[in-house]
Amino acid sequence: MDRREFIKGGMVSGAAMALAGRGWAGPWLPTGATKPNIIIILCDDLGWGDLGCYGAQTIKTPNIDGLAGQGIKFTDFYSSAPVCSPSRAGLLTGRYPPRTGVTQVLFPTSGLESIINLRIALGGAAIALPQDELTLADLLKKDGYATGAIGKWHLGDLPGFRPNDRGFDHYLGLLYSNDMAPLPLYRNRQVVEKAPVNQDYLTKKYTEEALWFLKENKGRPFFLYLAHTFPHVPLHASPDFLGKSKAGIYGDCVEEIDWSTGKILDALLSYGLLENTLVMFTSDNGPWWTGSPGYHRGRKNETFEGGMAVPLIASWPARIPVGKLSDQMTMNFDLFATSLAVAGVDLPKDRIIDGKNLLPLLEGREAKTPHQYLFYYQARDLQAVRSGKWKYQLRHFVQYPPLGKNQGPWLFDLENDPNESYNVIDRHPEITREFEEVLEDWNKNFSRGMKL
Repeated sequence: MDRREFIKGGMVSGAAMALAGRGWAGPWLPTGATKPNIIIILCDDLGWGDLGCYGAQTIKTPNIDGLAGQGIKFTDFYSSAPVCSPSRAGLLTGRYPPRTGVTQVLFPTSGLESIINLRIALGGAAIALPQDELTLADLLKKDGYATGAIGKWHLGDLPGFRPNDRGFDHYLGLLYSNDMAPLPLYRNRQVVEKAPVNQDYLTKKYTEEALWFLKENKGRPFFLYLAHTFPHVPLHASPDFLGKSKAGIYGDCVEEIDWSTGKILDALLSYGLLENTLVMFTSDNGPWWTGSPGYHRGRKNETFEGGMAVPLIASWPARIPVGKLSDQMTMNFDLFATSLAVAGVDLPKDRIIDGKNLLPLLEGREAKTPHQYLFYYQARDLQAVRSGKWKYQLRHFVQYPPLGKNQGPWLFDLENDPNESYNVIDRHPEITREFEEVLEDWNKNFSRGMKL
């Protein structure tokens, strides 16, 4: 059965029933399996507080909540940038975005918006993920994994820089954000729906393609990177979900993503693959014009916690105990090192990898983060650093009529002040001095770590 016949025949049924009974945590391994499967589900602009398991009251996410209940939920997980392209570069390479050169939101290289890429390039930033960067898909494919990317790419739309050129065997999706033009839908290297694509059915199309990919590759190890377009604006939902949530169309989008997640889990269950599959669910950055950052200050495009803190849920029934919660600080580039560790693939030795293997945390063998410090970048500007409960914010642009200005530095105690409302820098001069020394050393040595 080819992909079109599979889609025409309908998707795997019974997701809601299987998940309602949590029946998908089966006790078996697929016959002959030697490598775990890996799935990363990445939302676009989903807020920390937009899921039921993170406190959402108006948006219903039973399938994602069930995934959290069968695995581990992180409360202090961060994107590597507060905007789309750099965050994705960090996730797929395991490196702080300034190391890759992808520090700005990328735009189409055709049409009126192409002039923005010219400005980005003249400023010294990359307009696509450089070809000498290794992606997670590159390394897993070399190790024998089937690799699929579905959804938003946003790491370059020029030939040579698209998903099929960066380690992915199969691709369906948009090459950049859904508020950019022109906006065609690609399957591999061909346009399958001309611009402007009908966005109402994007989540359904992504889900159908993901289910086809799972069916095609159920007999071998696979890596699926499902990067949803939503809830990035403009917001769209299919007729089955439009107007159904209590949180407007934003909630409709999130509830359709929850449905999609349930379909994927149901398919894994039906193929006997769920026990041996690591599923990780997260977002590329905090919410933009709508959505909830939870109790955090700030939103997308800010290095306050609301722009950087995102959900992370990980489930792997064969290895991760159920119902775990971690408040340890971690970052999305850790998914690179973690996935390679799960697959038994060595980290690249010719470059600095900033991400750390979270498998000991996931399995409960370690209780502490492998990071002593995490650094918050806005473009190439290092704006903050966190260690333990402390966050030192160097500067932040604050609107101040008529022009605005940079404020800071600030020291926040995130344990007692998670909303970053109170500057306690004068109360803790020794901690401030430590951060200043760390930042001086980091800035001095950072550029040397682009490649070894």
